[in-house]
Amino acid sequence: MKSKINIGYVVLICTVAALGGLMFGFDIAIITGANPFIENHFHLTKIQLGLGTSALLFGCIFGSFFAGRLTDVYGRKKILFIVAVIFSLTSLATALSPTFEFYSIARFLGGLAVGGASMVSPLYISEVSPSKMRGRLISFYQLSIVLGIVISYFVNYILKDIGEDNWRWMFATGVLPSVILFFMLFFVPETPRFLVKNNQAEKALEILKKINDDDVAIFEFKQIEESLKEKKGRTRDLLKPEYRLMMFVGIGLAMLIQISGINAVIDYSPFIFKSAGWKIDAALFATFGLGIVNVVFTFVSIYAIDKLGRKKLYLIGSAGMTVALFALSILSFAGQFQSNWVLAFCILYLMFFASCIGPVFWTIVSEIFPNRIRGIAMSVPVVTQWFFNGVVVLIFPYMLENIPSATFLIIGFMCLLQFIFTYKFVPETKGKTLEEIEIFWKEKQNSKNK
Repeated sequence: MKSKINIGYVVLICTVAALGGLMFGFDIAIITGANPFIENHFHLTKIQLGLGTSALLFGCIFGSFFAGRLTDVYGRKKILFIVAVIFSLTSLATALSPTFEFYSIARFLGGLAVGGASMVSPLYISEVSPSKMRGRLISFYQLSIVLGIVISYFVNYILKDIGEDNWRWMFATGVLPSVILFFMLFFVPETPRFLVKNNQAEKALEILKKINDDDVAIFEFKQIEESLKEKKGRTRDLLKPEYRLMMFVGIGLAMLIQISGINAVIDYSPFIFKSAGWKIDAALFATFGLGIVNVVFTFVSIYAIDKLGRKKLYLIGSAGMTVALFALSILSFAGQFQSNWVLAFCILYLMFFASCIGPVFWTIVSEIFPNRIRGIAMSVPVVTQWFFNGVVVLIFPYMLENIPSATFLIIGFMCLLQFIFTYKFVPETKGKTLEEIEIFWKEKQNSKNK
C-alpha cells in the first residue's frame, strides 16, 4: 500500500531516540584516549587495565537485560528518561573517582545506562518507522553511536595536554549528551505498538496518523491489533519452538559481531598504534582519524540498507573485515607490524564494519521479533553482544601484548564465521512491516514442521 509519509516528524522522533546511541558511543570510546593516562595514574597491570575498561561493558549486560523487561511494562520513552539520568550521574562519578576500585564501580554503573540505551533506542525507532524507511532510520542509531565515538576521540585529543587530571575532564564531558537527550525526550511520543499492547488504542492510532496518511495508518493499526491478539509475552515464552530459529539468529549475530573485534579496535586503537611504533600524540590523532572513517562510511549504510538489503550488506562487510584482519595478522607474523600499513588495514576494517555491519546488526535484531515479545526477546541478543564485548575487551590488551599475530588471526576467523552464519541463517527483511516479518517466521516454522 502506497503512503505519504510525514518525513519531518518521523526523522525528528527517530533522531531524538537515536541520541541514546550518542551516549553509547561516547562512553564506550572516551576510555580510548583516557586509558593511557589512567594506566599511569593508578599504576595498572594489563589485566587491571582490561578490567577497568570492560567494567562498563559488563554493566551493559545488566542494563540491557532489565531494560528489555522494563520497556514492556513502563514503555520505551520512560526508560530512555531513566537512562539519561543514570548516564549523567555516572559520568560525574567516573570523573571524580579517588581510587581504581571506585572508578571501576562507576564505570560498571554507567554501563547500566549504556546497556539500556542500546536496548531501547533501536527498539523505539523500529516501532515508529515506516517499513520502507526503517533500515535507514535505525541506521541513524548507528550513526549516532559513531558520532559519539568521534566526538569522544576529539575530546580526548584536545584535552590530552591539560595536565594530570586530563582523563577526569574527558569523562566529565559525558554529562552533556545525557542532558540533551533528557530534555529532547519531552518532544517525542510513546511508540504505537506499546500503546496498543497497553490498551491505549486511540492514542496509538493518533500517532500512526501523524506518521502516515490516514488509510495507511488505519491499515497498520489493524495489523498491530491482529498481531497482539495473543496474551502478552513472558520470558519463558522465548523457549517455545516457534521462537527458536529467530532467537538462534539474534544470538548468533550478537555473539559474532563482538568476537569479530570491533570494540577491541575502538577501545584499544592507541595501544595498537603504539605497538606499531607510534608515539602517544600520533596514536591519538590516528585514532581520531579512525573515528572520522567510522562516521563517513556509516552514511554508506544509511544509503544502501533499504536498497541492497540487510543480508547482502552483512555478507559484504564480513568478507571485507576478514581480509583486513588476515592482512594485519600477516604483517605481524612477517615482523612488519611497525609500519603505516597497520593504519591502512585498520581503516579498511572499519570501512567495512561501518558501511555494512554496525547499522545492519541493530536493524535486524530490532525487527525480527514479534510484537508481543519484542522487548524481552530483543534483550537476549543485546545482552549477548554486551557479554562477548566485555570478554573481548577484557582479554584483548593481554593478547595484543603477548600474541599479537594470533590475536588478529583469531578475530579474522570470527569474521569468516560471521559470513558463513549470515549466508546460511539470516533472512532478508528489507521492505517488510514488522507484522509481515512475524508472518514470515510463522510460515518458516510451519514449513519446518511439515
